[in-house]
Amino acid sequence: MKPRHLILIFAALAVGLGGCSPEPQTVEVTRLVSQEVPVTVEVTRIVAQAVNIEVPVEVTRLIEVVATPTAVPPTSEGVPPAAVEATALPAETPAPPATNTVYTVQSGDNLSIIAAKTGVALSEIMAANNLTRGSLIAIGQQLTIPGWNGEIVANIIPVLAPESPPQPETPPQPAVPVGANLLPNPSFEGEWYFFNGVSEWQMAEGWSLAIDEGSNTFTPETDDRFLRPEVRVVSKANLPAKEHDLFVFNGQKTIKIFKGGAPTHFAVFTDLTLPAGAYRFTISFFPDTVSIYSGGQKVWATDPLAAEVRFIQNGGGSSWTAVTPGMKNTLTYDFTLEEPASVRLGADFLNRYVNNNNGWFLDDWSLQALSTP
Repeated sequence: MKPRHLILIFAALAVGLGGCSPEPQTVEVTRLVSQEVPVTVEVTRIVAQAVNIEVPVEVTRLIEVVATPTAVPPTSEGVPPAAVEATALPAETPAPPATNTVYTVQSGDNLSIIAAKTGVALSEIMAANNLTRGSLIAIGQQLTIPGWNGEIVANIIPVLAPESPPQPETPPQPAVPVGANLLPNPSFEGEWYFFNGVSEWQMAEGWSLAIDEGSNTFTPETDDRFLRPEVRVVSKANLPAKEHDLFVFNGQKTIKIFKGGAPTHFAVFTDLTLPAGAYRFTISFFPDTVSIYSGGQKVWATDPLAAEVRFIQNGGGSSWTAVTPGMKNTLTYDFTLEEPASVRLGADFLNRYVNNNNGWFLDDWSLQALSTP
């Protein structure tokens, strides 16, 4: 047999074996011809050596030849047919290059919201516009967004804080008390009388008492009934020298109201007629609320509700306020009258628990009109 015939036989065997190969084979021809020319094709197989075969091929265009194995039963000769599919390579469309697009700041935007809307990192936006996290941006300002194609990728609805009301250039000045003290016998320096003719109730002129005797609704203990206190108008001459500064705040006299070993509840008040206007009612007092006496020394009650006070204005006033035993306390109460009126003003005092002594010293009260400077 001639050598050329042997070469053609080996070529046919190589092509047949290629149909059974699990990998597609690509034949690339880079030369366009219109006539039969000898072409050298290199076919690599899992063999000991490569074989170069010359095969005449007529080519009219650049094609990709893919040898695809087909799972079919073998033929009578025991060799499955090879299926070969030739497909033209589609032209690839290159992705458009990223561009910088300008974004116009909207109402409610901040840098984080703009980053979320555009899908561009906050750090890139700040770098492109020479901004920092503390930079302020304004509505209508144009920002360069690097690599953004102009598409809003997230619909962000900002939560806008309510607009603050316009603030005055200077804050209003607080009202201050002015003028004379409008209370009768405000420091209890005048005469005194027995209220309702009761010798235990010595009250300053111009003032009245209200005494609560009976059920104590402030505690669950049924035995903690309110008992009437004793009332005295006391001068410094009737007090130890060491108590003058403790109990007398103005002048020479103070009102002492006390009851030992029982809860007490009473009020001191006055009635007067006032013109329309704003007023401030001020009271000073010393809660002499003693839990026990130890070695002749007072031990002040420490329960937060051992001593309480509230203001009286006609049928209303303020809520109860817990005060500190063993020291001077001063409270104020502001109110306004829209027209001239008769007004009952006073203070309500409460000791809801049993103590060794439930006492009070009252002095230096005032009522003044309020005025804005």
